[in-house]
Amino acid sequence: MNELSKARATLLEVGEESTDQRIDNFLIRRLKGVPKSHVYRILRSGEVRVNSGRVKQDYKLKLGDRVRVPPVRVATPAVRPAPRPLNLPIVFEDDALIVIDKPSGVAVHGGSGVSYGVIESMRAERPKAKFLELAHRLDRDTSGLLMLGKKRTALVELHRMLRDGEVRKDYVAVVKGRWKGGARNVDVPLHKYVTAEGERRVSAREDGARAVTRFKPLTIGTTASEVEARLMTGRTHQIRVHAAHIGHPILGDDKYGDFELNRALVKQGVKRLFLHARKLSLAHPLTGEALAFESPLPPDMQRYVCDRLTDED
Repeated sequence: MNELSKARATLLEVGEESTDQRIDNFLIRRLKGVPKSHVYRILRSGEVRVNSGRVKQDYKLKLGDRVRVPPVRVATPAVRPAPRPLNLPIVFEDDALIVIDKPSGVAVHGGSGVSYGVIESMRAERPKAKFLELAHRLDRDTSGLLMLGKKRTALVELHRMLRDGEVRKDYVAVVKGRWKGGARNVDVPLHKYVTAEGERRVSAREDGARAVTRFKPLTIGTTASEVEARLMTGRTHQIRVHAAHIGHPILGDDKYGDFELNRALVKQGVKRLFLHARKLSLAHPLTGEALAFESPLPPDMQRYVCDRLTDED
């Protein structure tokens, strides 16, 4: 990215690291401290220009594009601790892709009270890396397999594959209650909203976006069950909301779970969301090679299943 002018507006030339990135995401990343609402406002008003013309927020940048960024007032960012390497377990790595096994309790990125997450720590660990971005996300308390792109071409293709359902993602959850009825598809639309406290939430609602999760019981106990959950679509908090919607909230879920039960479970050692991203299957985004990865169930979830559900069965 070359800065061509330092006049009232800034003129930037798009390099390879930003090729195929949406203009709104490009601006949000560059204008740190500027509210997203203001970024979209300057896009709508035409103050942002690409090659001297107005563009919509979903315009994808091309190599050599010249982007005019108007002067904006950037809030002074709060001082945060410098990101440090977390030495996360790496399941797979090549020139295009990294797959890590994320522990529960580690956010994928900084923000919302978190100083830094997976992506900031990975960049701190690899200061010479020219490109490193999250391909998708996991909730902070969800453990398991997470993909990062090392090339923009790989990242763009991974995003397309995820959007088109070409990546198989299987999770394991421990849910409340005795599971009945065998495997089932939950096809319930989901609606995203923000609470009065500014927290992101999702609810099952007819006018929401279509969301489908396939659940299959693995171990059935009297008070709880272990189930596999396969994402057929990729909505925010999808498994958690669908599980709660059908009367089987995930143990330890502090947003959609059974709060009274969660308080009792803490005394039994359940101190996290019992949701784990166990399997990923996909074609390599650049070579097409078939890839399949699996992460073993974390010890705390494994102990609960073995010590409690097996005895109840």
